[in-house]
Formats: sequence, C-alpha cells, structure tokens
Amino acid sequence: MTNPPRRRRPATAVPGHGGVTSPPPESNPFAGAEFLLSCARMAQLPRDVLPEVAFVGRSNAGKSSALNVLCGRNALARVSKTPGRTQLINLFAVRDGRLADLPGYGYAKVPKDLSRDWGRLIGEYLEKRENLRGLVLIMDVRHPLTPFDQQMVEWAVHRGLPCHILLTKADKLSFGASKNTLLAVGRALNDAPGCSVQLFSAPGRKGIEECRSRVVELLRGTPPVE
Repeated sequence: MTNPPRRRRPATAVPGHGGVTSPPPESNPFAGAEFLLSCARMAQLPRDVLPEVAFVGRSNAGKSSALNVLCGRNALARVSKTPGRTQLINLFAVRDGRLADLPGYGYAKVPKDLSRDWGRLIGEYLEKRENLRGLVLIMDVRHPLTPFDQQMVEWAVHRGLPCHILLTKADKLSFGASKNTLLAVGRALNDAPGCSVQLFSAPGRKGIEECRSRVVELLRGTPPVE
C-alpha cells in the first residue's frame, strides 16, 4: 500500500534570515527623461498642452546636479564649472510632461547685456507660458532667500503657481544647522500660498524621493500629500 503524499507546509518567512521579501523600491518616474530642445525665444517652445515644471535658481546653487540626480542621469543637464553658462531654456521630456531648465540668475560675472536677455527670457516664460504648472526653486541652503529668490517666490504667488523650494547642498551643513535653515525658510514663506520647502543634497542622496513625488504632483496637478 502506497502512503499518500505528505502535504508541504507553507514556508514561514523569518525576519533577518532572507525569508522576507522587501517591497521593490519605487521606480523613478523620470528614469526615461530625454533632452528635447533648447530655446532662446518663446516662439521656439512647443505649441501643445503638455504640462511643464520649471527648475529655476541662482547660478551655482546646484540646479543641474539636482535635475541629473532626480532623473537618474549623470549628464542630462550639463553641470558647468563656470556659473551662468546656461543661456537657454532646456526642455526634457518625461512621462507626465516636460521639465524646463531655466537659465540661472544672479551671477555677477555675466555681462550685463546677457544677464538682461536671460532675465527677459525667464520673465516671459514665467509670465506667459500656459503649459507651466509649477516651479522648483533651487536655493543653496547656506545662502537662502536672496533678493532674486524672493522675487521668484513673489512671481509664483502672483501667477497662482505652486513653488517647491529645494535647499540644496544640505551636506555642506551639520544636521542641526540645515534643520534650522529649513525651519527659518518655512517661517518666511508662511504668507506665500502654494509654497513648500525641503532639504536636498545631490551627492548625499538626500531628499530625492520627496522631490520626485512633489514634481509628479505638480505635473499632474494634484495637491501635495501632507
């Protein structure tokens, strides 16, 4: 007589012994980002209804590095050793729309005529671009809320656009100092509706997922998750 096959008991996952399968890391929503085009004039921008989120900030605040690490690409946006080199609006195609890399502002060594042209280009884009859904404003955590930065916040409020602030280079300060700056900037923005702020470090891999989530919310027009 043949004995019936024994039922196998389901395996029990034992924490710490390789039996627990952790959830896969959230996929990068900007992993497929591709350079689209550079524009020196508003007329060169695409004429469609795709949403755009603009990255803007003072020259040498870490804007290109932030874009690269958010998209998981080392050279998507050029990181120049000479601040103020970016003179054009650079557009990148992503899953939910486009990211716009605006020229950096406020670099003293840039000739005045060039600086004036860049300022006009940024101003026209922020004021007239109907595709624009929000700003990511890059500030060096060691030098936040410069007059140029405050002007950008006021511009966003004027247009009724959400503005998410990245306090970059957080690895350059101690934890306590960077946290104090975050709280101080947050208090300064109390009267600016639609503004949010976070710490960020490209080389330190700090704040990347938080920023990705916020940019996706801006592109999709959804409110931030508290």
